Amino acid sequence: MQSRPAISALVSTFGSDLISFLKSAFRSRTTLVAENLFLRKQLAFYRDHKIRPQPLTDAARLSLVLWSRLCDWKSALMIVKPETLTGWHRKGFKLFWRWKSSRGRPPVPQTVRELIVRMARENPTWGQARVADELSLKLGVLVSPRTVRKYWPGQPNHDNRNRVSTQHWATFVRNHADAIVACDFLVAVTARFQLLYVLVMLELGSRRILHRNVTAHPTAEWTLQQFREALPGGTPHRFVIHDRDAIFSAALDGEVARGIGVRVLRTPPQSPQANGFCERLVGTMRRECLDFLIPINERHLRRMLREWVHHYNSGRPHSSLGPGIPDRGQNSVESRKGDGRAVKNLRVIASPILGGLHHEYSWEQAAA
Repeated sequence: MQSRPAISALVSTFGSDLISFLKSAFRSRTTLVAENLFLRKQLAFYRDHKIRPQPLTDAARLSLVLWSRLCDWKSALMIVKPETLTGWHRKGFKLFWRWKSSRGRPPVPQTVRELIVRMARENPTWGQARVADELSLKLGVLVSPRTVRKYWPGQPNHDNRNRVSTQHWATFVRNHADAIVACDFLVAVTARFQLLYVLVMLELGSRRILHRNVTAHPTAEWTLQQFREALPGGTPHRFVIHDRDAIFSAALDGEVARGIGVRVLRTPPQSPQANGFCERLVGTMRRECLDFLIPINERHLRRMLREWVHHYNSGRPHSSLGPGIPDRGQNSVESRKGDGRAVKNLRVIASPILGGLHHEYSWEQAAA
């Protein structure tokens, strides 16, 4: 409804310009030259006195663009710069081609678009041609790969690529988390500036620390013995992830694969993100334990880590579990918010851990 006044004004403007043009076509050349000079003299007066003209309407701009194709408009243009008129011309062509290109093939139904997105996300190894074939052969929906590409979903990491050729490393770890154990070494410094090496092993599915031990002289034989203690026979774990440290020798990996029956996955060179879960565990161990307590000797460090690992497995909530506690699983503690009578006779107690560095909270029956 708002476009009707603009269209009527445009038609009336073109109508009046066309009538004036037809009248001028039958006039003598001398009269037209004299009238042209007379009009130019008036425009020159405004230009010499630097009087800024009023902004033109869209109808006036379009009229000037059309009439400029019938004369030498550069010598006759005075109220605006030549670049301005050229810009009006380009804008008109953009609007024309936009209007002409808007009439294309109608989009596919919404249900088919949602189905394309679903198939692409549920099958990360499929390409656009595979999705189009699946729709055509099994569901009877005839679409081309180019149509599938139009509605292909973007990647979670905001990558511009629209096709996933292979399974990503993060996808592999997420799919096999319950069967993967990640391990890594960290260094702790005692009060006497002795370097001690700590080996930690983490089960990715439950976020539970399976094993930890301390030594001042790490060797391949000592590390192999730690694997035997952490992964006994009949274990459900199928993969072990570690970096390319010299301690993890080829002989050690072969013995782990043959004797324990798990496959060893070595991270790529200079890629700590491939073992990011264990790297995060090492950082947590430093921030929550080793940065606040300085071990006196190897025995003291073992006792500190034993107490902290117990807190980590049985008393520390993990947001990645929902939140939950590794030894109890997700949502392991029942909420008492909804039952006011149950909370009325209970009180919260705090149990200090690691000399008061951490606390574990639980309910206790209040005294009568």
